[in-house]
Amino acid sequence: METTKIALFKGKKIRKTIHNNEWWFVIVDVVAALTDSLQPDGYLKDMRRRDPELSKGWGQIATPLLIKTEGGQQKVNCVNTEGIFRIIQSIPSPKAEPFKRWLAKVGYERVQEIENPELATRRTRMLYKLKGYPDDWIEKRMRGIAIREELTDEWKGRGAKEEQDYEILTAEISKATFGITPGEYKNIKGLKRENLRDHMDDFELIFSMLGERSTTEIHRTEDSQGMNKLKSDAKSGGDIAGNARKQLEKRLGKSIVTKNNFLKQPSRKKKLSEK
Repeated sequence: METTKIALFKGKKIRKTIHNNEWWFVIVDVVAALTDSLQPDGYLKDMRRRDPELSKGWGQIATPLLIKTEGGQQKVNCVNTEGIFRIIQSIPSPKAEPFKRWLAKVGYERVQEIENPELATRRTRMLYKLKGYPDDWIEKRMRGIAIREELTDEWKGRGAKEEQDYEILTAEISKATFGITPGEYKNIKGLKRENLRDHMDDFELIFSMLGERSTTEIHRTEDSQGMNKLKSDAKSGGDIAGNARKQLEKRLGKSIVTKNNFLKQPSRKKKLSEK
């Protein structure tokens, strides 16, 4: 399940993830946004040396969480809103007060989304629309997100550990559906940190959904438990989608997997751009 999101503060990207029903932010991203430092890791080390109290309580402030990086999912030190307020005390920055207001807004939005899940769905839909995606693509993407959430809920209740096991199972579905892993797929599309499915066309999304929905139904029908069985089911579900893909490719005379992506798409264009 894709858990790492990107928030923007004055044009600076700050990675965030949900932990214990609240947003946690990547500390070096916060430091970079507040200081404009090109070496936020170094700034952070110096800051902790200057502030012994901060350094002493660092274990209570910083929590390593799985974050999507260019090298894949890795544990990165993150901090919640309360922790950020403590860090801000050690950073002399004119951006501190605007950042606090920004944090309050982000935190409030998350509370709203927990209380009203439909609000999160509407926000996601609106973000895609603002990025220039066509309405019919957005509908498929939103349906795909719902199917994905159903699947990961099944995994969670059937013995899979979050993130690491999810990646293994997702790779099984992808290999059976498309003949390649998600990482290989991203390379074909020229992607790095971007979300792969945000750069899929209609057919790619449809076959992704078919593979995952089939896997979910197999889990439920066979009451699958444990990683070995889940992995077998994932391949079976992916095979169903993979066989359908191969039949369509044979009829169309072309590959469904493409290098097309949305990277260069201006907000006014309504189709994938080709690298």
